[in-house]
Amino acid sequence: MKKKLATIDIEPVSHQTMADIVELKLLAFLKNNAFKPGDALPKELELAEALGVSRNILREALSRLRVLGMVDSKKRRGMVLTSPDILGSLEKVMDPLIIDESTLQDFFELRLTLEMGLADILFIRKTKKDIAELEQIALAEKVRGKNDVAFRIKSEVEFHGKIYRMTGNHTMQRFQTMLLPIFGHLVTVEKKPAVAKVTHLDLVNLLKNGTIEEFRKGMRDHLGPHFKRIVK
Repeated sequence: MKKKLATIDIEPVSHQTMADIVELKLLAFLKNNAFKPGDALPKELELAEALGVSRNILREALSRLRVLGMVDSKKRRGMVLTSPDILGSLEKVMDPLIIDESTLQDFFELRLTLEMGLADILFIRKTKKDIAELEQIALAEKVRGKNDVAFRIKSEVEFHGKIYRMTGNHTMQRFQTMLLPIFGHLVTVEKKPAVAKVTHLDLVNLLKNGTIEEFRKGMRDHLGPHFKRIVK
């Protein structure tokens, strides 16, 4: 007769390969020993012996860290810990042609959320020169109008790209550049152009004469049509 058990007390089978385990152990070793970018790592043979694995297994694990940009080889120094390029991998795959619609929308929503939080940094780092350049972009758009889709995308890219540059934050600038193909894709598939009650020129005036809170609200209203498109 089959025995009935209240619970099945069996440890699940691990799907990790030896290289997976070594990779995790190497990461833990680096963290626990407070390695910093530029620090030299122990030699391959020393690491392999300490971990009790072959050098082939160790090299496979190290190659994964190299792909992440965490490890590099230097002449006369051997392996060193490097500062990883966090956005590098994303930049290579951020293409509407190879990303599904759901992921495209997720990243577009991320862009909206990010731009909602730029006000404080902008008001700390804005300059008269920056605002003058931003105003020129907005004025050119007003003269040309919004019926030309290609021009509308170009204007949107120039204006918001300038705002990101005004923050002085290199990572945010790269992130904005990375999202441009996605933004262009979503604009081209719109059934009709999104019309915001706060224009680019209004945002410029808020940067010149308004408060942080007024600019934040203005940005929310400017992005309002995009927020309305978000499906619950």
